[in-house]
Amino acid sequence: MKAKKGIDDIAIGGRRVLLRVDFNVPMEGGRIVDDRRIRAAVPTIEALRERGGRVVVVTHFGRPRGRVDDALRVAPLARRLGELLDIVVPVAGDSGGDGSLAMVESLCQGDVCMLENIRFDPEEETNGERLVGRLAAIGDVYVNDAFGAAHRAHASTEGVAHRLPAVAGRLMQRELEMLGGVLEAPRRPLVAIVGGAKISSKLGVVRNLLSRVDTLWLGGAMACTFYRALGEETGTSLVEPDQIDTAVSLLEEARGAGADLRLPVDMVVTTTPQPGAPSEVVAWKAIPPDMAAVDVGPDTVRQMAESCASAGTVVWNGPLGIYEIEDFARGTRGVAEALAESSATSVVGGGDLAAALDSIGVADRITHVSTGGGATLEFLEGRVLPGVAALLDRDS
Repeated sequence: MKAKKGIDDIAIGGRRVLLRVDFNVPMEGGRIVDDRRIRAAVPTIEALRERGGRVVVVTHFGRPRGRVDDALRVAPLARRLGELLDIVVPVAGDSGGDGSLAMVESLCQGDVCMLENIRFDPEEETNGERLVGRLAAIGDVYVNDAFGAAHRAHASTEGVAHRLPAVAGRLMQRELEMLGGVLEAPRRPLVAIVGGAKISSKLGVVRNLLSRVDTLWLGGAMACTFYRALGEETGTSLVEPDQIDTAVSLLEEARGAGADLRLPVDMVVTTTPQPGAPSEVVAWKAIPPDMAAVDVGPDTVRQMAESCASAGTVVWNGPLGIYEIEDFARGTRGVAEALAESSATSVVGGGDLAAALDSIGVADRITHVSTGGGATLEFLEGRVLPGVAALLDRDS
């Protein structure tokens, strides 16, 4: 992948900077529960302000599906951003119309405003020419710092990038540098850990990593599909019957690629995956017929920790158990703590796993925690992200 130009490669002073961010944060009762994505964009916004930019923040929030939804207005996001910047961030009454243009024209150098939820406009997700044109009319340059939305070819993530000089923000550049480094020039040995419930949702990632890694660990419920591929019983565990043949072929591919594909050697099992339910640890070949695997066991955690300790680079996507339930989060917790203690370059992706690392308290000891969900997966699959491809190449 070619390196992309960033905000240091273009003139900013006095110009209107259309800045796409991803402030699609979780909220409960009108209160932001996790502001990680807002905080992650602050370095880019501060750099643009310091250089005299007039910053116009564009974000989506929730899934209004092209209709105005008062519960999904961006005012709480603007308030939180203003608190982090210690300024007032006004919100335009629309997402690219006359109200937006008037507000943008009134900005002074270093000022910041925010457009209303871009997904209120039905042309956002269809990459409609009308909205693309309106967005282009209120900006002089375009900066994409929304890695989490870069896999979408929407008006504000891809379409407008063809109308204005388009570069990457600080966060976007960091994501591309760290995730790109895993795929293109990792410190060896390269260890990958892929967790989650279904192999079908991680198939592209597993296939792409098999030809690149030294060791690939598979955890979470998806391991049970591989146990079935090896002829073992899995009790009442989640299994994808239509993916068993795929699991067989992946095991064969791993042998051909010379990758060490490893499955959990023990599992935590229970009859009822609920808080407080009785559980026990069993070997991977001994899952009882009336029980389901809900976490990796302590021997697996120990072996994964050893892999992390000896690795040059570790990339991890997806939790290893039902981490929302404390009794079934010990595997994810143990591996996270081991990774934080290791000297490896550590790159962690996926919203669920990022939240888990925050709750465990080790996120600040990981080299890079990606802000992307689907975008991180597609990048690790080796797919082209439309929001990245549309940015100017550094050597162009």
